[in-house]
Amino acid sequence: MRKTILMVAIGLALGGCASVGPDYQRPEISTPEQWQVSIQQANDLANTLWWEQFQDPTLNELIQVALRENRDVKIAAARVEEYMGRYGVTRSAQFPQVGAGAAGSRTRNSESGNITLPENPTDSYQVDLGVSFELDLWGKLRRATEAARADLLATEETRRTVILTLVSQLANSYVRLLDFDQQLAITHATLEARQESVRINRLRFQAGLISELDYQQALAEYLNATVQVPLLERLIAQQENAISLLLGRNPGKITRDRTLEQLVLPRIPSGLPSNLLERRPDIQRAEQQLIAANALIGVAKAAFFPSISLTGFLGTASTDLSDLFKGPSRTWQFAGQLLQPIFTGGALTGQLQVAEAVQQQALLNYQQTIQNAFAEVDNSLIEGAKLREQLKDEAAQVKALQRTLDLATLRYRNGYSDYLIVVDAERNLYTAQLQHTQDQANLFIALVNLYKAMGGGWVNQAEQMTAPPVA
Repeated sequence: MRKTILMVAIGLALGGCASVGPDYQRPEISTPEQWQVSIQQANDLANTLWWEQFQDPTLNELIQVALRENRDVKIAAARVEEYMGRYGVTRSAQFPQVGAGAAGSRTRNSESGNITLPENPTDSYQVDLGVSFELDLWGKLRRATEAARADLLATEETRRTVILTLVSQLANSYVRLLDFDQQLAITHATLEARQESVRINRLRFQAGLISELDYQQALAEYLNATVQVPLLERLIAQQENAISLLLGRNPGKITRDRTLEQLVLPRIPSGLPSNLLERRPDIQRAEQQLIAANALIGVAKAAFFPSISLTGFLGTASTDLSDLFKGPSRTWQFAGQLLQPIFTGGALTGQLQVAEAVQQQALLNYQQTIQNAFAEVDNSLIEGAKLREQLKDEAAQVKALQRTLDLATLRYRNGYSDYLIVVDAERNLYTAQLQHTQDQANLFIALVNLYKAMGGGWVNQAEQMTAPPVA
């Protein structure tokens, strides 16, 4: 037993030798000094539950439900459990593998042909303890464990990415649903106004004050607006179904108690470009994938060196159960094995080439992910700033077009202009109102995308909300 312990101790000591292959170092990344849009005066809200700034209880509730019930979140959580098990399996190879066994049998042999046996039938009993251990002289097992741990962390960051995407997608879908609601309300208001125009023009035509052309133009404009109603109702129903799927539910109605105009714009989060390296889970995932690929180079290099394994066997065997644990029944065996590849036809070289190529791909993917993150933040900042300017001009345009329609209608009713001027004014006002509503929603969506692009500590708080409520 002392020899066994000594051999295992020597093996553990030898296993502490330096690992072959490159040690991971974070690559140098060129980061922009500042964004194209200045946000120095904005408060840092990237670590808050930003969707609560909309001040819409329905949206808050929908996000809470989605974080608990969404299927993608649950699948991602189960995948983390899978890779946690994979990491445990890989890590276990660094430790001695110990197993115990016991067996008992009773055997009767043939005595035909004048065969005489001293004892028939015979009994056999055996208890043994086996130990096997691979010496990690070159760090192959440690590098494999390093890679498995990085894969586990990458999977965890994938789950966080799913959470980030889910919250952002749900908020954007809800905003778009309110956008469709408001477009439908504008269309109904336009229909009421045009229906009144049809009624008045019909009476004036019947009285001989206008031609049939004016009446038919008013009717055509009214019917043109009615066509938009089923289209918007279809978009609303489809958007409700999309939200239901995000909630982990069957398609159905989505209740809401706010209009698009009642939502409050969230404030712009601030942060230096380099903060993205610590905030965004997709960047963290790409770096962990790079760490794993880097470690696998060491595994491939270690395959060129000898593999040394130690095995030990200690047990007892006897034909009499009462003698099983007595000294003469003791059995043991110790062995060592060394395997050195000599000729593999280029297999080991090919494996190393594969590992190095995968590491280069992971490095380029990591760099590209960071660049995409910077671009997404800058694009969202620019879009938000320009949409604010655009909405201000559109609001003035809608006001001017409403005044134009009022004046055109007044001139037409007093006989100073034909009905085509009224038709043009109605079309322009309706189009401008719809565009203004769409851009209001686009501004909310741009800010949601900015929070998504910035990452932030809010993902950690959202992650905690994925747990089922305590009964």
